[in-house]
Amino acid sequence: MTTGQMLDVGQSPSRAQRRRLLLRTLFRALVSAAVLVALYYVLPLQDLRGHPVWVSLSAGLVVLVVVILLQVRWITTSRYPALRAVEALALTVPLFLLMFAAAYVVLAQDGAANFSTHELTRTDSLYFVLTVFATVGFGDITATSQSARVLVMVQMVLDLVILGLGVQVFRGAVQVGRQHSRPVAPGKPEDEQSDDKGMPEQVEGSQP
Repeated sequence: MTTGQMLDVGQSPSRAQRRRLLLRTLFRALVSAAVLVALYYVLPLQDLRGHPVWVSLSAGLVVLVVVILLQVRWITTSRYPALRAVEALALTVPLFLLMFAAAYVVLAQDGAANFSTHELTRTDSLYFVLTVFATVGFGDITATSQSARVLVMVQMVLDLVILGLGVQVFRGAVQVGRQHSRPVAPGKPEDEQSDDKGMPEQVEGSQP
């Protein structure tokens, strides 16, 4: 009997099945992050030279919001909402960081005075965005122009939003998904079960 069939009849998956589900989730999370990093390195960011970086960044943020909303919907309807939330974080966080890394690359292409390191490679930009995200700040790469510093401040603010609000949204979606995926006793509607849980049992022989 498969794990899905066990849940359909109200049984919990075994320890081995839970281990396989966890390994599969971690593998898919690593693959999605690796694919995003590979796309970051192969996308023709040099074609965006001369275009306002704020336009492309705003479009990327819209895409990020759409991805988060889709992930929340999939978490609430998933049979394993907690595992689905892990995959969602593994997709949205790298997408957010790589989006700003690409913006820094484009900004460095537009002007060598935007950063202390004049030739900002894609690896340099990814390294810089991770230091900002982790609030490490080694100081070897710094934003020197006003536009670059504003962009870094925007990332700092959105870092707090992603870590705080984003995690809470996914956590709430997991709670909703667990309620939806809770097995229902055969022959009895779910609303009747919830009513019975909140109603104390009458002692035999007591008056109503």
